[in-house]
Amino acid sequence: MAKNPVIGLLGGGQLGRMLCQAAGPLGITVAVLDAENCPAKQINHNSLHVTGSFKDPEKIKLLASRCDVLTVEIEHVECDVLEEIATKGIEVPSPDGNGTIMKRVPVHPSYKTIRLIQDKFQQKEYFAQNGLPVAPQMAIESGDARISSIQQAAERYGFPFMLKGAKGSYDGRGNFQVRSADDFKTAVEQMGDQPLYAEKFVPFKMELAVMVMRTEDDDGNLKKVYPYPVVETIHEDSICTKVFFPPRNVAEDIIQRAQKVACDVISRLWGRGVFAVEMFLDNDDNIIVNEVAPRPHNSGHLSIELVPQRSQFRAQLDAILDRVPSPEFSFVPQFPSAIMLNILGGAEPHSHDRLVDLTTSFYHPHANAALNMYGKESKPGRKIGHITAWGQSSVEQLAERISHLIKCMDEIRAERIGSNESIGEIVSQRGATPLVAVTMGSDSDLGTLTAGLKILKEFEVPHVVRITSAHRTPKEMMHFADEMNKSGCKVIIAAAGGAAHLPGMVASEVSIPVIGVPVKASVLDGVDSLYSIVQMPRGIPCATVGIGNSTNAALLAIRILGAAFPEYDEKMKAYQKKMKNEVLAKDEAMRTMGWEKYLTR
Repeated sequence: MAKNPVIGLLGGGQLGRMLCQAAGPLGITVAVLDAENCPAKQINHNSLHVTGSFKDPEKIKLLASRCDVLTVEIEHVECDVLEEIATKGIEVPSPDGNGTIMKRVPVHPSYKTIRLIQDKFQQKEYFAQNGLPVAPQMAIESGDARISSIQQAAERYGFPFMLKGAKGSYDGRGNFQVRSADDFKTAVEQMGDQPLYAEKFVPFKMELAVMVMRTEDDDGNLKKVYPYPVVETIHEDSICTKVFFPPRNVAEDIIQRAQKVACDVISRLWGRGVFAVEMFLDNDDNIIVNEVAPRPHNSGHLSIELVPQRSQFRAQLDAILDRVPSPEFSFVPQFPSAIMLNILGGAEPHSHDRLVDLTTSFYHPHANAALNMYGKESKPGRKIGHITAWGQSSVEQLAERISHLIKCMDEIRAERIGSNESIGEIVSQRGATPLVAVTMGSDSDLGTLTAGLKILKEFEVPHVVRITSAHRTPKEMMHFADEMNKSGCKVIIAAAGGAAHLPGMVASEVSIPVIGVPVKASVLDGVDSLYSIVQMPRGIPCATVGIGNSTNAALLAIRILGAAFPEYDEKMKAYQKKMKNEVLAKDEAMRTMGWEKYLTR
């Protein structure tokens, strides 16, 4: 390959922009195929760029004719033309100017890898065939057979299970959580006629991610894979918002297993480059592979500061140009902790400005923060930049030191999802992040909660139902509370009988409202449960409804949601009007027919 090679890049968004930033100091030219003013071209000007769609075969060939190697910023590209360029070549003018020659241009990662990853169902089928840990899945039929195929998935996996788009989905979109048979029709309507597959639902403690650099020789034989440190990712509204290094409260043996699984996954793919492996850590501490991205990834941004000599973008350049260090090389973090915060567009075009100002003025003697903006127009929920903080403390201490940044970020999100533009999307997605979490100490409490659950369903409130015992599974209960506190959940309903410590313990762990439902036990008629919940110590509020009255718990939760979501406020007003009309109708009937006849009606 040329001493000063030209890399052709399909896609010029923020990942392309950061790749260009890494390439410039190394004397590497990057030619970009994308729109004229895309983020990558804003900071990288040369005569080799191509303007157009990175899905246009002719534009891709034109870019290839100007380059020594092709790579991608996004996997949603045309693989057939990449295969043609890599195996058959493209026609270019001959060096002597007499006629043309065929020029083969390497594509990294390989078109075979990109083609496989474009179909998430086939991707996981391939991983399963190679003995890698994935959740059980099945293809969903199309057309008239779709409903019956979803029914088969329900029979196989039980409720809930995930319905996912096999192609084209991105950032968690294209997923639908099927909670009951009532969701079948809604799922079909919402997911459309795209290829679908069903996947068994995996209850998980957290999501982990590992970036991996893959190297191979010119014949396509694997040389070695190099894992980055494992990170914990937080997703809200189907998009990554925060990344923590190291993962919080995760044992070292789990960290090592996650790295090994990630390396095993990438070893079975093709081509050079940097890959992201997203995984679940389930409740039994098993590592389950979720999906792979064949490129630099949001979860790897903190590598710019954490591994400054070999960020994921530098590693992408090194890998595809076969400039990899010795086999003994490894990615060693320069600091014991780091946190990445995505800057997402808010309800207004300038909502994020206050977060940017806080970051640029950030000072702490034991922590640092760096700002990276992408040169993109702000739109609600769009990634327009990120912040990386790092220091010599634990990741928990670091989070405390940048808590004002996290708080500002969360406030911008709250404003965004409370805006009229976002409400319809969140409420209509039955598989979306739950706004209400319902938990109970035992499945015997489910009967008490059923009336309230029906109310949540009637009001179309996205919700999740869990069993978390304060006494039998205290660690799991604490994890559940922490998980809900970090998610988009707005209210928790907790039911318990007897000593009934569950609502109060959950309330002590979260900053969102908790509503306790006393459950009538076999003795004392539930009075003990009521006292246990209502007599919380000063400073730890826990709302309490009547014994067994989950209906009021659900209605109170909806009223709380109504303060931020006008749609629920309107539904509550309609519900109250309906109750009023029912009472007036009964009064009219009694006055008309008399109380004796009304009694025997």
